[in-house]
Amino acid sequence: MMSEDWLAALLIGLLGAGHCLGMCGGIGAAVAMATPTTTHRWPFLLGYNFGRLASYVLAGFILGGALSTVIEVSGFKHGLAILRLLAALMLILLALYLAQIWNGLSYIENVGKYLWKFLSPLTSKFLPLSTPFAAIPFGMIWGWLPCGLVYSALSWSAVSGSAMQGAVLMLFFGLGTLPAMLLVGSTAESMKRFMNNLLFRRFTAAILLVYGIITAIDALKLF
Repeated sequence: MMSEDWLAALLIGLLGAGHCLGMCGGIGAAVAMATPTTTHRWPFLLGYNFGRLASYVLAGFILGGALSTVIEVSGFKHGLAILRLLAALMLILLALYLAQIWNGLSYIENVGKYLWKFLSPLTSKFLPLSTPFAAIPFGMIWGWLPCGLVYSALSWSAVSGSAMQGAVLMLFFGLGTLPAMLLVGSTAESMKRFMNNLLFRRFTAAILLVYGIITAIDALKLF
């Protein structure tokens, strides 16, 4: 089941590329523009995305480890089953969000805005980017940007059963977002228009919805 969860996390990242480009694509372009004109942009973009993925992995490590420890200490028999059911619900909410049927996931994003209010001023301290290494902490901060797509993936790390499994799951999610985030300029805009096409969004949503329902059924069988 865990390998299936990794695949699901990868697909969430890949299929949510249009959302990624909308939320963070401008940041990727800003990184490219903030690099010295005498150097190549790719090392800076790779540094930024490495930092972003590092934050995802750290969040998955913390959340997966914390919840598995709480459940183990409390001895709650159906704890993981309930958490897995909640993760399935998050996936269904993500499907409705991507299909533009119901934007309830945006309310969950608002919760993260309180943390982001304190973190966002730190990003200016790293601009302009002098070296690719400076792009890594810059990306690590942007990795905490409030995002329903990230929160959906984090819900899977919460039910992973351990800190390491949670970290690996978020790594797969981050790798799924990588192709879209490495694109800048006209290519990214073309991809964004395609990914945000309503027909494509609903096709994507249907895949995630089916997986969410199957996961919910599996979770109910654990009771």
